[in-house]
Amino acid sequence: MQIRLVRNATVAKRLALMRSLSKTAISLSRNAIAKANPSLSEREADLLFLRLHYGDRIADWIASCMKEETK
Repeated sequence: MQIRLVRNATVAKRLALMRSLSKTAISLSRNAIAKANPSLSEREADLLFLRLHYGDRIADWIASCMKEETK
C-alpha cells in the first residue's frame, strides 16, 4: 500500500518525502553520536558525523578549513 502511494505521488510530494526521511536519518545519527560521545564539543561531533558518513578525506578537509577560519 505504501509503495503504491509513493508511486502515485507527484514528484514534489516524493521529493518532500525523501527530504523528510533524510532529515530524520541525519537527526538520528547526530543524536547517536552525541549520546555515544558525550564529552565531544558540537564541532567535534560535527566532524565525527562527517568522518562516519563521508570519510576521512572530507572530514580532514573540512577540519583544515575550519582551522583556517579561526586564524
